Amino acid sequence: MKKIVVITGASRGIGAATARLAAARGYAVCVNYLKNHAAARAVVAEIEAAGGQAIAVAADVAEEAGVARLFDAVDRQLGTLSALVNNAGILETQMRVDEMDAARLQRIFAANVSSCFLCAREAVRRMSTKHGGSGGAIVNVSSAASRLGSAGEYVDYAASKGAVDTLTIGLAREVATEGIRVNAVRPGFIYTDIHASGGEPGRVDRVKEFVPMKRGGRPEEVASAILWLLSDEASYATGTFIDLAGGR
Repeated sequence: MKKIVVITGASRGIGAATARLAAARGYAVCVNYLKNHAAARAVVAEIEAAGGQAIAVAADVAEEAGVARLFDAVDRQLGTLSALVNNAGILETQMRVDEMDAARLQRIFAANVSSCFLCAREAVRRMSTKHGGSGGAIVNVSSAASRLGSAGEYVDYAASKGAVDTLTIGLAREVATEGIRVNAVRPGFIYTDIHASGGEPGRVDRVKEFVPMKRGGRPEEVASAILWLLSDEASYATGTFIDLAGGR
């Protein structure tokens, strides 16, 4: 039976790299995206050109209706879900906590935390043996920021990723006897477009000297860790984290 994976926020960066690698490993891939249809279609086209199977589904996973639409599309177009990668997330312009307003916090926590809970809920309903499923795996994309705090830049983003860490541990224990493993990766300073959202596209090059390995990471390096956690090679790993931050 073909394995099916949903990857949220998969039109760029870590999500796109994960989609390509998952397809190369035999998964049928749902490339979820919010607005950039052209980028999502480009990922799908690349997968199909290599002989894989993929669909692109536009859905705002910060909203319950969007999540329902996403998983319904997967049910109809691909089949029975076997894996979820909660990758979608945002950050906003660098600022201190004493400059943040409630609207910003609500946007960050909806996109980075609520989305993971809602997508995990739908995945569990489909994969859990308690619900008649045959098991599966979830990988949450957290961040080294959850450990480091991102003072003076993105404490709200860091806090949202701390919540993702807690979700990972709690859900892993909740569904451990239902055939589902739940793990997380915590990338550090990775070369992706997300840094431009914070107002500093070259942030990785600025901070890489503070990384023991003296370099930023590549999305493909994170994707490899995600695919390992999804695989049977990680069959005894649940509630665990892989830190991908060059030693930071």
